[in-house]
Amino acid sequence: MGFKENLLKKIEINRLADQVCASWKPMDPPGRIDKAAMKALLDMTPLTYRQERDLDLYCEEETAQPQRILVFDNELKLYQTTIEDVAMRKSPTVKEMISIRNAIKILSDKDVVVSMRTDTLAWVQNQLIDGLDLSYEDADIDALARDGRESLRNAYADGIIEVMALFCELLGYTKAPKAFQVPHTHIWGSVDRSGAAAERMAPTIVYSLVRNTLNLLNGPISAKDPDDLRKLQQVAAGNDKADVEGEAVFDALRDKVLKERPNTLTLNSMSLT
Repeated sequence: MGFKENLLKKIEINRLADQVCASWKPMDPPGRIDKAAMKALLDMTPLTYRQERDLDLYCEEETAQPQRILVFDNELKLYQTTIEDVAMRKSPTVKEMISIRNAIKILSDKDVVVSMRTDTLAWVQNQLIDGLDLSYEDADIDALARDGRESLRNAYADGIIEVMALFCELLGYTKAPKAFQVPHTHIWGSVDRSGAAAERMAPTIVYSLVRNTLNLLNGPISAKDPDDLRKLQQVAAGNDKADVEGEAVFDALRDKVLKERPNTLTLNSMSLT
């Protein structure tokens, strides 16, 4: 896969991981996870699915040595042992429970558990991202800007949103917090939450779905400043000018990426939706 496809896959991996993480509710036992999202992640890995007794297991390639085995349930325990040992500990037979040695293992699996829950999720997530080639050349970034310009020219909203998600991933931008949102409008940018007074955004990118217009505001916008928010709303409605408008927004984003050369492995991802 090329750079664009790999970056989209990274965004999807992080989106699914965030979805799984959000599904855990510590105050609401037993903390059921989003199994559909977790399975989608596991299906991307080289781990092999295997059903053993009543257990759903995802296993590393079997060798003579103990292997990593992920038990696909709400605990998401990752073991370093054998399939037979995991089966005995997690789903023992009556005959196995009679043995004192087995009973000790069934009561405590600390000796073979590598991680569980969010730590296991992070392990899967990192394994997937580490397997992606996220290096890029100037031509890759030029191609993103070109795709964005063509999508805007053709009023292809899905294409615009996808390219914006990629640039936001590269530049560390996020979707606008609720205070900045405008109906029928996508807003992205760099959000500063360090101030005690209120959140601020700078720059701010505004895409109107109704008007198919794309604008960029360089100056900071405060969530507590009515004039700032009014300016944002007027730009979205086409009643006020922005610092950069139309296809030139993609050129500005391209230039910023090529100047800053961000490391794609260290950035947080945003959802496409």
